[in-house]
This record gives sequence, C-alpha cells and structure tokens, in this order.
Amino acid sequence: MDEILLQYRQRLLEENEKQNLISRKTALEEVDKHIIDSLALTQILSLKGENVVDIGSGAGFPGLILGLVSRETKVTLIESDLKKSQFLRETAAALQADQVQVLRERAEIVGQDPRYREKFSICTSRAVASIRIMAEYALPLLQLGGSLYLWKGPKYWEELEEAQHALAVLGGVFEKAYPYTLPETEARYLVKIVKKETTPGKYPRKNGIPSKRPL
Repeated sequence: MDEILLQYRQRLLEENEKQNLISRKTALEEVDKHIIDSLALTQILSLKGENVVDIGSGAGFPGLILGLVSRETKVTLIESDLKKSQFLRETAAALQADQVQVLRERAEIVGQDPRYREKFSICTSRAVASIRIMAEYALPLLQLGGSLYLWKGPKYWEELEEAQHALAVLGGVFEKAYPYTLPETEARYLVKIVKKETTPGKYPRKNGIPSKRPL
C-alpha cells in the first residue's frame, strides 16, 4: 500500500478512537478492504485531469482515497455530517491533498447550486443509496457526457431495473458494469451511467424528497 494511504489509515484509526467515523468494531483488515475497494475505479480508467465529485464521502471512501492517489485530479467531497466533513478536511490538509475540497452540505443543495451544477466530469459514490436515488443526486452535477460510477454488489441488476424511469427522466443511460473482486467478498461491480441529456432544472428535488419518494 502506498505510504500516503498508510498515513491516511493511521489518521482514520486514531480519530475513530475519539469519534465514530466508522464502526468501532472495524478491524484493520476491514479498513484495508475499504481502501482497496475505493481504488477499484483506478483499475478501469485514469482520473488524471478529471473533475470528480464524490457524494456521501463518509470517512473518505472512495472520494478522499481517489484524491490522495490521483494528485492531478480535482476532487470535491460532499459530506453533510459535521464530524466526518471535519475529518475529511483536516486529513486532506494534513496529507497535502490541496486539490481536494470538502463541502459540508446535502447533495440536493449542491445539485441546485450554479457553482457546481453540471461542472463535473465524473461522479462517484459508494454505499450511499440505490441507483435511482443516486441518479437524482448525481446527474445534475455532471456535464453532458460525464459519467457516474457506483460501487455495487451482485444484485445491481435489480436496482437498475428499478432505476429505468429515473434515468430516463434525468438524462442518464446505463453503459456498463465492471466486475472486480475483493478478498473474501462476494462479486463486486462498478456500475457506469453516462449523462446523455441535460437534467431538468427541478431536479434534484428538495432535501429528503429523492430518498422518500424516489423517481
């Protein structure tokens, strides 16, 4: 593992003793698995020169990890939780990832902000919500032709079927699911959705509505 990732891991474990950024029961091996899982995207494309937004970054998976290993990639982390957003901001600064910025805000608000709407070439998210909900959070942030990558398990097809209406409304099209493996874990997939049409201006809807009343 890269030295910078070892430093990140140490900071996470130390800070997690003070506040629950991840489960207190999480073993070192599990943290390493989260890091390796986050890096799956780097196995299928180069992030060099991309403008990436990560929704629901939590303790840094996958967004901060990608920013730490891809210094020529601008990364914006969206995390509404105060403790987690502070950890992300402090860790990015401590590890000199100056191209990483942290927004302590909800994705619904950021998606309606003209400073961020349709400004990103790639959006990532891991373990946040189902595909149809993530589509409403993410597609407004992407430029035309931009790509959304979602970390999913083997039942991603069920989520995709549920998401067909949402994708049609929001301008997204499923392109491919990239399979990969993790030690002692069921099959994993990176689901790629491409923004083919402009997302109507009323999306994303107000805070909480995308998850309570999915398209």
